[in-house]
Amino acid sequence: MKRGSFQEMKALNKSIILMKILNDGPISRAQIAKETKLTPPTVGTLVRELIEKKMVLESSQGESKGGRKPTMLIINQKAYYIIGLDAGPTKIDAILTDLSGKVISNIEYKLSLPLTEDEFLTSLIEATEAILEQSTEYIDDIIGIGVAMHGVVDAETGYSLYAPNLDLYNMPISDTLANHFSYIVKVENDARALALAENWFGQGKNSERLVVVNIGTGVGAGVTIDGELYRGESYIAGEIGHMTIDLKGEVCTCGNRGCLQTLISGPAISTRTKKMIDEGAVTSLSEVKDLTSLDVYQAAEAGDAFAREVLRETGSYIGIGLTNLIHTLNPSQIVLSGGVSKAGKYILPTIKATIDKRALTKTAKQTMVNITELGDHASALGAVALIIVELFAKNGEITI
Repeated sequence: MKRGSFQEMKALNKSIILMKILNDGPISRAQIAKETKLTPPTVGTLVRELIEKKMVLESSQGESKGGRKPTMLIINQKAYYIIGLDAGPTKIDAILTDLSGKVISNIEYKLSLPLTEDEFLTSLIEATEAILEQSTEYIDDIIGIGVAMHGVVDAETGYSLYAPNLDLYNMPISDTLANHFSYIVKVENDARALALAENWFGQGKNSERLVVVNIGTGVGAGVTIDGELYRGESYIAGEIGHMTIDLKGEVCTCGNRGCLQTLISGPAISTRTKKMIDEGAVTSLSEVKDLTSLDVYQAAEAGDAFAREVLRETGSYIGIGLTNLIHTLNPSQIVLSGGVSKAGKYILPTIKATIDKRALTKTAKQTMVNITELGDHASALGAVALIIVELFAKNGEITI
């Protein structure tokens, strides 16, 4: 056997053990060997290495089955720390977390628009430096920087190929950060990063086929199959915001008419609301200047019947888009994220009713649709998950 293949097998086995401890810990060495079908000596050797790397801790004593009580193993969540950057179109949300995704510190770095490619890359460096300055006691144990970037991203090279909301192209995000900081850097589309966040820290831990739909300024989706991201042939898988719903609808930012994004995004909600007010709708929103989707939500919360109907109508459109998604991918679960999802109590019942009405089969009608519980740092947590995947799922061999 070649040395390379031996090292690959060792790394794979180490990853299997890490994932077993992560998902089922506290767990004994004997139980790991039994359930993974690795030999006890292999498990013992690799667990020892993981303990030496501080990845695994020995914890309590398990129940005895006739002999000595086994020593139980758990993941050392405080062993290493990760920086996650949500590189949005107006700001950068930077967080530092432990391996469990617990946010240790965070900063919000405002972007001055418009930006050149160089200015945006400099902003990423400055945001990272700011979170490092705020987290000096953890610096020696930081192992990576993850970046969740909107638009089309080549995850293999770490390039942002096209950031439509910034009108920027071909930015070497990974190389720029890796040349400035001595950490591994991973870059991914923000919607796909959100899918990883749900897989690792949220409601999608046990979903074989998970779709996370991010509805905010734009609309995108991330797809994971058995925990692995699906990116598509040219990295545009999940761009559901640009599926056509109305051939004669509003013009989208992509240039096409009637995209789903023109009906359900935050800007689309405010545009539709303004149009209905101009046509004579009776609402407390009539006097609001520079109306936003947040104003619509707040009016709904205050009891405005018109605002609530706008959100219910938005839920119908979302339901149509999700039905198309169910018929195409047949996922186990769909999780909704982004600013619009915060109106869940108004949109979710209509979403589910629309799917129930339109889906082809009984099983499809029962597809789970939930609102994310990850909070305001969800995309940044997705960026953190990019590094977690490298550490746990790929080979467990990040240089640390």
